[in-house]
Amino acid sequence: MATKHSIVKQAIQSRILDGTFLPHQKISSESELMKEFGVSRHTVRLAIGDLVNKGWLYREQGAGTFCADRQANGAVLDPAGQKNIALITTYISDYIFPSIIRGAESVLSEQGYHVTLFSTNNNHQTEREILEKILSGSFDGVIVEPTKSAFSNPNINYYLNLERQNIPYVMMNAYYDELEPLYVAVDDERGGFLQTEFLIKQGYRNIAGFFKTDDIQGVKRMKGFLKAHRKHRIPIEPQNIITYYTEEKESKPAQELDQLLKQQGDGAPDSLVCYNDQLALSLLNLLREKKLRVPDDIAMVGYDDSFLADVSEVKLTTVTHPKSDLGREAARLVLELVQERKGSAAQREPKQESILFEPELHIRSSVKIAEEAHKQ
Repeated sequence: MATKHSIVKQAIQSRILDGTFLPHQKISSESELMKEFGVSRHTVRLAIGDLVNKGWLYREQGAGTFCADRQANGAVLDPAGQKNIALITTYISDYIFPSIIRGAESVLSEQGYHVTLFSTNNNHQTEREILEKILSGSFDGVIVEPTKSAFSNPNINYYLNLERQNIPYVMMNAYYDELEPLYVAVDDERGGFLQTEFLIKQGYRNIAGFFKTDDIQGVKRMKGFLKAHRKHRIPIEPQNIITYYTEEKESKPAQELDQLLKQQGDGAPDSLVCYNDQLALSLLNLLREKKLRVPDDIAMVGYDDSFLADVSEVKLTTVTHPKSDLGREAARLVLELVQERKGSAAQREPKQESILFEPELHIRSSVKIAEEAHKQ
């Protein structure tokens, strides 16, 4: 259990790291901290004393306690002189993430950088804790996959503090639009369009789309889904658009598909557009239970061209994702920013531009081509 003085100490550190207290700004008084945390003056002084000793704060006689400029004091430099890059992803060992990580690590290690991996599990609180570790550590740059990027992010101040401390960062797979960062991503709107238009061109008309909408990738893929329908003047049934959040991914899509399949006659979907291959395989299990064959009874298209697309008995038509190339390009971008910083170019606009990969469709056997679709 945390001691009272460590709770006060951590709270002050967090306010420094999120930019509430800026270098040389006076922090809350001892009396204010005593009242806020319900602790004694002795406890507050212990917490402040620890932070003074560690270079986070400094005292001025008769004036109070102030936030130190740790960067100017050299407190954030690695004492061993090691070059460090932080790599933050939503997940580390699942799905396509190992390939992305390997791509980034190959470039960074080649240039002599040590890579520290962090995983947010797509959780804002975990992201905040990781950003605090990075801001209080000694990192030359950061590659980050945003957490729940479709939502307003409560940790924006931490990214602004990275900018204040001149620690360059590059976002990958998605980005926080309000920060206008450099990013490396896939054109997900185009990808969602390709998934859907391919089905339409094969004669499918009652297409159900499943999109994870707490990440911006899912929102953009859904936009592509809608655009394809509008381009080809295909009416969209509102119940055929299924949205879900990360916490619901194991249950809601399957439950919603189950309900759609219970519709009589022409009401049931003839094809599925899936947020990713992981979801496609999950829904495939439900289709098996319902004795429905893919693609004979129902077609499906995935996204990411992951290893999962080729391991099932039904080989999945899916949209390509650059994976390793995306990781490599993110690493290349952050290293260029680090070099600019070392060259005293911190105040200049970066020369780099964001990279948007163009997706393609990898056609396998989970969709009947037009000739086959009309034979039965």
